Amino acid sequence: MPLFLVATVALLTAQAPGPPPSLTPRDSAFHALNRLAYGARPGEADSVARFGVMKWIERQLDADHVPDPRLPERERQFKILGYDRADLAGRYRNAVRERQRMQRDAAATGDSMRAPFDPGVGPMREFRELGGELQQLAIVRAALSERQLREVMVDFWTNHFNVFVGKGADRFLLPSYIEETIRPRSLGRFEDLLIATAESPAMLFYLDNAQSVAPGSAPPPPRRALFGRRFGMNEMPEERRRRPTGINENYARELLELHTLGVDGGYTQQDIIEVARIFTGWSIEPPERGAGFVFRDWAHDRGTKHVFGVTFQDDGKGEGIRLLKLLANQHATMHHVSAKLCARFVADEPPDGCVDAAVAAWQKTRGDIRAVLRAIFTSPDFWSTQAVRSKVKTPLEFVVSAVRAIGVEPDSTPRLAQLVARLGEPLYQQPAPTGYAESEAHWVNSGALLARMNAAIALAQDCASIPAIDDHAQLVDVVDHQLFAGTMSAHTKSVILAQLSDVTDPLQARALAVGLALGGPDFQKQ
Repeated sequence: MPLFLVATVALLTAQAPGPPPSLTPRDSAFHALNRLAYGARPGEADSVARFGVMKWIERQLDADHVPDPRLPERERQFKILGYDRADLAGRYRNAVRERQRMQRDAAATGDSMRAPFDPGVGPMREFRELGGELQQLAIVRAALSERQLREVMVDFWTNHFNVFVGKGADRFLLPSYIEETIRPRSLGRFEDLLIATAESPAMLFYLDNAQSVAPGSAPPPPRRALFGRRFGMNEMPEERRRRPTGINENYARELLELHTLGVDGGYTQQDIIEVARIFTGWSIEPPERGAGFVFRDWAHDRGTKHVFGVTFQDDGKGEGIRLLKLLANQHATMHHVSAKLCARFVADEPPDGCVDAAVAAWQKTRGDIRAVLRAIFTSPDFWSTQAVRSKVKTPLEFVVSAVRAIGVEPDSTPRLAQLVARLGEPLYQQPAPTGYAESEAHWVNSGALLARMNAAIALAQDCASIPAIDDHAQLVDVVDHQLFAGTMSAHTKSVILAQLSDVTDPLQARALAVGLALGGPDFQKQ
């Protein structure tokens, strides 16, 4: 059996170490960096401890005032940021037309194996490449930004308000969704974020609300052809949608179940129908007009609706805005979203005290996300020894934290994003509106941990922040200090030292020691 596989078996049979009996300032800094950030960079735990952990947390909550000089330069390497939604809509429309033309030509000649049917080539190739850029951009930002909490919250809200990039027009709508809807509001007010997602063309398309119209309604005659023709921007002619003729409940259902109240939020099927009626007419302009949000008055249900005892009647788009504000401040919403935040930052099973503190902050500030997070980060549950090293990293968290820990500089190629995808979390590619799971049960199994070990061994080859040392015991101590703030388990140390026993080359020893440390159970926990 190859050397690293022997070590993998030994390490994966071990349990990650328990939390320390009490937290020193350095322990507290390391814990905060593992939860509010994507892990510590070399020497960062010491600098945060010297600065003051709570002062550092306050700085992260005030992200706009945190200097971030390096990131704009790196962002300029991604051409996806040079296109706005209208640019991408036009490019996508042209690509769809060209692909359809090539398919017609192929069908006419009987050549069904021509290039347009290969997803790696042809007119749609540019959008596959831009999608890879968008994924890698998320990795670069998470790894390099000084505004770490903002990047963590962008990931949280991207999952909470999930949109699947593989669905039709969302191939070109998703970039503006991330850049214009999620990122600017990630630390703002929940109500504003909820309204922005509801008005987002990406969400309206993904959950089919763009197709939802009052039964029997029809656009004025001059608009009918435009509205009906390729409204859904599907790629194949045979998949073109007919002009919508009725209410679609998809967005209304997910708005209540996932975005706000939660599955136990006390709503009924009739509430879903009423909410769907309120959002009739919330739609998208055609791509040639920029594919922006539009409220179509002719498609709106003007009848009276009742949701949670509140009457909505003939107020056009205003009905939807009023409902979203109502939902944002329902107690069920506060509890559902606060519990998800506590699960993200504290424990998979969120402690009641943490949730109660977050809900109280939400009520006091009407959903100020910063205030809710501050309540979580000052909760005794966040700092309890039971919370430390209790959560398993998602693939994104694992890869980015490894990159940060060993000082690797992520490039603009999709290499790291592809690594995250191979570990089970291809960014923006979760078809279900639930987004990716946070819990250990979803990510921990022998196959997944072995894949992480292989990834760790590969990443360790680029490690330059740890010196190559002849003395193996000293090398392991340095790795422990940099990657684990001195908390590496005795079992992990013994396994690594055993595997280093026959390695004489210092560079090989460093790569092996770092790879085994990153891939072992200690580093999987945060």
